[in-house]
Amino acid sequence: QVQLVESGGGLVQAGGSLRLSCAASGRAFSTYLMGWFRQAPGKEREFVAAISWRGNSLYYADSVKGRFTISRDNAKNTVYLQMNSLKPEDTAIYYCAADSRGIQVTMRGVYDYWGQGTQVTVSS
Repeated sequence: QVQLVESGGGLVQAGGSLRLSCAASGRAFSTYLMGWFRQAPGKEREFVAAISWRGNSLYYADSVKGRFTISRDNAKNTVYLQMNSLKPEDTAIYYCAADSRGIQVTMRGVYDYWGQGTQVTVSS
């Protein structure tokens, strides 16, 4: 079992930045691929970014490429999402997730564990 707790969400103006954190507890965090997803009101949960267990492979949705950066610190059992140049369309609940297989990283159905989410609101 892996427990995931997100933090760092909040209200920010367009063009601003936020850094989300996801703290993991439980077994073998460093062996999981970690992902970030988001869900806006009335929309499906969508892939944002993912990072391999060693941190040497990074994956991004086209909508956030060049603005968001995913990273991880396995010694701290934490994965981060640095979000810059935020836009109102980035407003959503952001979830981190853990995947033990690391194959289809953009598909939410393959992830084994999920956090409760943290709200990000970007005002125009």
